[in-house]
Amino acid sequence: MSDEACRLDVWLHRARFMRTRALAAAFVEAGRVRVTRAGVQQRVDRPGRTVRVGDELLFAVGGRVTALRIAGLGVRRGPPEEARALYAALSPEG
Repeated sequence: MSDEACRLDVWLHRARFMRTRALAAAFVEAGRVRVTRAGVQQRVDRPGRTVRVGDELLFAVGGRVTALRIAGLGVRRGPPEEARALYAALSPEG
């Protein structure tokens, strides 16, 4: 399953957006993440929601809005270089 889908809270932790998985789960439960899959955007409030390569995420952390496309799911929370390989930043539309 790790090659196909991953829990959203686990992915946020592996990609180093959240310091712990518990913080990632609370962040998602607060409804602060939007997932776009196949052109349909949904607000997510369940940490167990699965994400796949190609899904787009939109969320704000520390006052900065982050828009990205998932490029990999990872297998662990590794160093920053490994975490950056899990996503591609989307340029803001303007």
